[in-house]
Amino acid sequence: MVVIASDHAGFPLKEEIINGYLKEKGIEYIDAGCYSPERYDYALSAQKACDMVIEGKADKAILVCGTGIGISMAANKVKGIRAACCSDYFSAKYTRAHNDANALCMGARVVGAGLAIELVDVFLNTEFEGGRHQTRIDQITAIENGEKVY
Repeated sequence: MVVIASDHAGFPLKEEIINGYLKEKGIEYIDAGCYSPERYDYALSAQKACDMVIEGKADKAILVCGTGIGISMAANKVKGIRAACCSDYFSAKYTRAHNDANALCMGARVVGAGLAIELVDVFLNTEFEGGRHQTRIDQITAIENGEKVY
């Protein structure tokens, strides 16, 4: 299960991802808003979607705002979320393979629908490699818990 959310700037791209990829591929998803191009703040969508990941209602989140940056900053404030703002295939692949990211963030004013769908596809279909990368995930979790890792 995937949760997808956006602010008003990301709304059209969110709809493209839902209709041009998730529905086409038969991927179960939750649309956590926003539901129109009317002004809506990205922090609200980020927290709502990321809470669903943390609560186990979804495995991963796809988040869209104008640049992808604001929504990724908000998402990373949710304990247990590892959100990555990606606008290229390599980053979307390796944020899963090496960072075990559980939220993909994109900018609707940065990537077009075709590229966004490719990024979602590689993000959802790349497994975490574990091994030496798990040590780094453990360090990120320790930092999140207020521990010193150095």
